[in-house]
Amino acid sequence: MTPSFVDIDWCGRDTRIEYQRLYPEKTEAPLLIFLHEGLGSVAMWKNFPRQLCDALDVQGLVYSRPGYGQSSPRAANEQWQPDFMHRQAQEVLPALLKALHIPQAPWLFGHSDGGSIALLYAAHHAVAGLVVLAPHIMVEDVSINSITQAQQAYENTNLRERLAPYHADVDSAFEGWRQIWLNPNFRNWSIEEDISTITCPVLAIQGIDDEYGTLAQIQGIARRLPQAKLVTLPACGHSPHRDQPDALIDACFNFFTLYKPKN
Repeated sequence: MTPSFVDIDWCGRDTRIEYQRLYPEKTEAPLLIFLHEGLGSVAMWKNFPRQLCDALDVQGLVYSRPGYGQSSPRAANEQWQPDFMHRQAQEVLPALLKALHIPQAPWLFGHSDGGSIALLYAAHHAVAGLVVLAPHIMVEDVSINSITQAQQAYENTNLRERLAPYHADVDSAFEGWRQIWLNPNFRNWSIEEDISTITCPVLAIQGIDDEYGTLAQIQGIARRLPQAKLVTLPACGHSPHRDQPDALIDACFNFFTLYKPKN
């Protein structure tokens, strides 16, 4: 499917957002919004959003955040600050939903940084429910170590070439992610207090072999949110939708069966 584009006003700057709608004809079905990882994009999800929407019988919205995919790249010399995920949740996503005339309280499906953004959005806006994969609620040593290794791979292997097809400006995408996560000022970042206001159903999923975070991330969500359901997946790294798609879809189906409105 060819992506569409919409312009939003992000803090006085015209910003182009790449997006795809899945099954928009299902006007009575819930809407599931996909929020990608720190190096993700619409294209990086590949066919998984459609597979999940098929299984859950819902509409889907997939988009690339500014700096990623075919959305507007970072401005020259722009460096993200420790509040970059808060800004995505409180500025970019609301502006996108307004531009696309989406009035309903959506479901959110976020991976990694996208999971953190989904949690931050739900802390301040009406959301029907959340599914978060390998979310970050704090910075761990394992995250920093893996991102440092990713930087070395980007500089010394073919990682840049492998990522390039998924981004109009691959250096913008990679450097924006790397610079903030390896910024010493980001080391004490935490959203543990922020998420305590979430009242909607939450499903938090993490691979046992996640190279970017430990189970302390989803366990921290459960401490703050007693309604959260946790799922751990064996033989699974940081990307359950790539490593264990069938098990992930089953977990989401069981979760939606409990909370999806009956038509």
